[in-house]
Amino acid sequence: ASNFTDFYKGSGINIALLTGAATKKEKNRRLAESALMLALAIILSELPVISLPFGGSVTLFSQVPVILISYRYGVKWGLTTGLALSLIQLIFGIQNFSYVSGISAFMILAFCDYIIAFSALGLGGMFKYKIKNDILAISLGGVLVTVIRFICHFISGATIWGGYAEEGQSVLEYSFAYNISYMLPELIITVIGLVVIAGVFDLNSLELKTKIAKKENKSK
Repeated sequence: ASNFTDFYKGSGINIALLTGAATKKEKNRRLAESALMLALAIILSELPVISLPFGGSVTLFSQVPVILISYRYGVKWGLTTGLALSLIQLIFGIQNFSYVSGISAFMILAFCDYIIAFSALGLGGMFKYKIKNDILAISLGGVLVTVIRFICHFISGATIWGGYAEEGQSVLEYSFAYNISYMLPELIITVIGLVVIAGVFDLNSLELKTKIAKKENKSK
């Protein structure tokens, strides 16, 4: 047990947050940071760089906030934050339900385009304890969650939005081409943002200090 504690102390990871023995101050900080990142994710998603005619957009780092929460506080907390984001996105996109009919179409739309797609962002921290390099670990998490999002939107496009396919084009071809057109740029932008943030900040410190500040504190 002591070796476990020594390892995490040396890595700068807050043991209390890992074990669930966090103080009230630490819990309040986690709640405040999660709320702030959730709000930032919503704002960034509502300011797209490119918007497609039938839904979907390229944003500037809108996936990054929830991925950061997952990486800093664990996948369970990340999924909770992602679920909150998905429900808010569903509310913002409620008008889309007027374009489909039938319970199955409603379910596919709700889960594939919203609940699963955005909740999955909470999986962004799953490589944290499998890969020692923070930049690589969080970047792979960003790739994973974006691929999951793409698969969700692909299923939705092939099942309930296939009517928008051009004549002679299969629904699978249509859904793949349409969704990859914005999800691929979203993937690239997300990874760039994660690499920069993980390169500058110590994601394992409770106060989210820069790596330069951490080195300076150690040298004192």
